[in-house]
Amino acid sequence: MDDLVLTVDEAAQRLRVSRWTLYTLIRSNQLQTIKIGRRRLVPADALADCIRTLVEVAR
Repeated sequence: MDDLVLTVDEAAQRLRVSRWTLYTLIRSNQLQTIKIGRRRLVPADALADCIRTLVEVAR
């Protein structure tokens, strides 16, 4: 993950989920995002944090 931020589509691809599922993670505050203008972007470290949290919940 060399990029600092990812688009919603890129983040969904990295997680191998649909855009719908990614937006569900965003709405449930499980995935932090930032808005720049009208664009919603996912910081790469927020994606890693989300994965860690989901792994912890699954245990």
